[in-house]
Amino acid sequence: MRVLLLGATGTIGRATAAALLDAGHEVTAFVRAPRDIACPCIIGDVTQVGAVAGAMQGQGFDAVISCLASRTGLPADAWAIDHRANSMALKAAHAAGVSQFVLLSAICVQKPLLEFQRAKLAFEGELQSSGLTYAIVRPTAFFKSLSGQVARVAAGKSFMVFGNGRLTACKPISDADLARYLVNCLTDPALQNRILPIGGRAPAITPLDQAVMLGALLGRDVRVKHVPLALMDSIIAVLGALGRLSPRLAEKANLARIGRYYGTQSMLVWNGQSYSADDTPEFGQDTLRDHYAALLKGDAQGDLGAHAVF
Repeated sequence: MRVLLLGATGTIGRATAAALLDAGHEVTAFVRAPRDIACPCIIGDVTQVGAVAGAMQGQGFDAVISCLASRTGLPADAWAIDHRANSMALKAAHAAGVSQFVLLSAICVQKPLLEFQRAKLAFEGELQSSGLTYAIVRPTAFFKSLSGQVARVAAGKSFMVFGNGRLTACKPISDADLARYLVNCLTDPALQNRILPIGGRAPAITPLDQAVMLGALLGRDVRVKHVPLALMDSIIAVLGALGRLSPRLAEKANLARIGRYYGTQSMLVWNGQSYSADDTPEFGQDTLRDHYAALLKGDAQGDLGAHAVF
């Protein structure tokens, strides 16, 4: 298939480009600037009206895979990227006769308390009613989102958790496994016209489990620092109040709210009553333990970006 890939410069986007090529597809990435991408590129800005439509003209694309995601999750960024940029790409795809659209979304939209989740859901709704064959992939936590503390723990510092360290759980999935799953959505009818929560092939893990795992790999006990949720709530309240006077502090308040969400909500399927590891599908072969081991040995790069929480 001829595939247009959006969001190809992120770690998952780059992995998706490689997975598309491995599967025998012909892929072109639409990017602002090429960077470590193993496929031809068209240069442009997804936020500009008509940019993606222009890139599609005469290309005969069969499908679009969108790995677009706002970098910060802040409201303006989220509505510009998670919703508007995707929405313009969908309209362009429809006009160009593209038959399939695969969207990388997020499992956290199940309980939308934040603006970026509402932006993602707004586009999910547009995609479902578009008439195109679609797949909406909602992964659990990425390996990189659970790697922000590896370096500090290796340096002898404590591992930080909210509350007792067991408030949340997830089934993390690697970039490579998630990329292969996205590509499978192009050809597997069982994955089409569906919302697809997906995790890695491993038991659900809590933050405290992550600390224990790092300790086992390092051969020593890892100190755990428990951060009370009340402290986070106080910080949010203060920043929220000051944010009425300062846009910069308003942004920090929003980022703190995002941090609190991830510190209190599991990245598993919500079955209507609770988060369920049993109801969260698994895919792939990579494990978080092997990823941590590679990071500690220097055989893998962290590339944390916005996931460097602590």
